[in-house]
Amino acid sequence: MKNVSTAVLSALLLTGAAGGAIVAEPAAAQKKKEKVQQPKLSPDVLKPLQAAEAALKVNDLATAEPAIAQAEAAAKTDEDRYFAAASRISLEERKIQAQRAANPTGVIDQTRLAAPLDVLINSPRTDPKLKGQLAYNRGIISFNSKQYPQAVQYFTQAQQLGYTSPDLTLQIAQAKERAGDVQGALGSYEAEIQRATATGQKAPEEVYRYALARAMKQPGQALPWMQRLLAAYPTQKNWRDMLVLYGLQQGSIATLDTPQKIDLFRLMDDTNSLADQYDYGEFAQKLRDRGLPVEARKILQEGIAAGKIPAGNAEYKAMQSEIAKLISNEGPLGPLETKAKAAGDGKLAAQTGDAYLSQGNNAKAAELYRAALQKGGVNADEVNTRLGIALARQGDKAGAKAAFAAVQGAPRKDLAALWSLHVDTTA
Repeated sequence: MKNVSTAVLSALLLTGAAGGAIVAEPAAAQKKKEKVQQPKLSPDVLKPLQAAEAALKVNDLATAEPAIAQAEAAAKTDEDRYFAAASRISLEERKIQAQRAANPTGVIDQTRLAAPLDVLINSPRTDPKLKGQLAYNRGIISFNSKQYPQAVQYFTQAQQLGYTSPDLTLQIAQAKERAGDVQGALGSYEAEIQRATATGQKAPEEVYRYALARAMKQPGQALPWMQRLLAAYPTQKNWRDMLVLYGLQQGSIATLDTPQKIDLFRLMDDTNSLADQYDYGEFAQKLRDRGLPVEARKILQEGIAAGKIPAGNAEYKAMQSEIAKLISNEGPLGPLETKAKAAGDGKLAAQTGDAYLSQGNNAKAAELYRAALQKGGVNADEVNTRLGIALARQGDKAGAKAAFAAVQGAPRKDLAALWSLHVDTTA
């Protein structure tokens, strides 16, 4: 995390708090109608602070150091403590500047700013408008010191005091996570999304991605955050990233069998998120192996047209030849449809629906899937998933969502939910 800007701290103190030099009020100033309130310091504090101020003006840090330490030790009132802390920050700023000049790439230890900042944050002498930024800087010091619970405390205090920063919510969430409070971190991301929504805006995409990364560590929370990311930012890249994360990569959220992976690849195809030669080739291979050569040919042709599969690739040319032979050996589906409608259970109707879906005849596919569900004896979750796909491809959003909602068993329930989200995010 970034370091505290000591220059900013000094500027804050000069413009909004310290009120200028620690000297007696000049006679000319006494004649002004609106007098500047002078500090009322204990004598044991005033004298060393005046010495320190004079030393700092000529950058005599060696003289300023013991003078400020003497003032800190002698401070009795809020006023004493306030000005001693402000002088300490001025001194530390100069030390840090000297350290940076001597070693521009070196690590800067800013923990010595913590104590005077605590004094200023809690001082009634400090301008309330400045306390939020002071607390924020104190949080940075705690975070960089790996004192994460303290960082959460100060960042939250800064937020409550009205300090705003584009990074503050993320910093609170990161501090909570590193303190071991992953659920609390997710709550901070949720709060940022709600805040943005309340102002008629949309939280940045990185908020959703950060939250998802943390949700992966929490049982049952990854998929909802995937859905929220896709609902807010339904880009091709996001669809591919989320679908691969859900069920296509090693260690994915769900363990899918081949029919389930085919329906996931279909969602990738419908969201235009098949991205490379592997995506197209793997999808086509699975379709061919399941006896769906027409759809396999379509996917290969899409990959070639998109420039993802080289037209002269020997492996895919061989696959295309094999697929062409399989298609030539297929008979018409009409007789099979008639037989399926007359059957005692819905198994053949479901298989015929699969064939129609694969060939792009979504109306016939939906008809056969409904017949299969009515007859029974089928995997209702699989059939309802594919009925929803067929209806979605016809533009029947309500029918598709009803079919997807009927899917209840894992992991198809989550797969159907992703399909339903696609329906919602499609114009």
